Amino acid sequence: MEFRVAVVQMDCVPGEVAPNLEKIDSFAEASARAGAGLAVFPECATTGYFIADRLATLAEPANGPVIARLAAIAQRHRLHLAVGLAVTEGGRFYDAQALLSPVSGLLGLYRKVHLFAAERQWYTAGDTALVVDTPLGRIGMTICYDLIFPDYIRRLVDLGADLIINRTDWITDDYQSTVWGWSGRTTQGLAATRALENVTFVAMANRVGREGEFRSLGWSGIASPSGQMLAGLQEGEGIAVATITLDSPDLARWRAIATYRADRRADL
Repeated sequence: MEFRVAVVQMDCVPGEVAPNLEKIDSFAEASARAGAGLAVFPECATTGYFIADRLATLAEPANGPVIARLAAIAQRHRLHLAVGLAVTEGGRFYDAQALLSPVSGLLGLYRKVHLFAAERQWYTAGDTALVVDTPLGRIGMTICYDLIFPDYIRRLVDLGADLIINRTDWITDDYQSTVWGWSGRTTQGLAATRALENVTFVAMANRVGREGEFRSLGWSGIASPSGQMLAGLQEGEGIAVATITLDSPDLARWRAIATYRADRRADL
């Protein structure tokens, strides 16, 4: 199986769904023109990230108009979409990721398992590690902070994921950048490390732009099972596209060398 995946690096208009959906549509079209079968968009791409005070009006159920619009975009451009959005369910709010097929609509709705800092005040944590069967392969779904936890990514690979997707909004402020050197280069390296240690593909789509005092880091990328960055971006909006080959002699040869998961001493 071979296909092309695009990671979309975009800015968002906080609290304004319509212009964000227009931008998603435009980037989906560009991804399709580049031959992508899957386009991955950032965390909270439909609303912006700092929307805690507006969740009651911005979050929608899984059968709401936002996911319906995203399904129409996937169908029109004939590619799979993975898009971050806020959903509501049973009176609770979730930081979620929708995976949509160009043929059958919603394939999976992942609810972020690892909530960071103040997110715990806004959202309910999901409780399911989700791997979705698609015509492209088995896709393990993660959101931002999930990528920090190596055992969680390993769990998705154990569940059969061929590709890990991470839609994210890694952010920084002046303190984090100047004192600790927190940067997009670091987060892109994190995606590469998760790919290397699990001998799998990782596609991470990060946001750019500012919300209040925070700046989104960018540096989206697609990493191979060796940790090599197959494609990536640094600053600014755009897409990066790479070919994913799930079954090849070269991949089999690398996995015969990189026996990391089998060599792990779980007993220790």
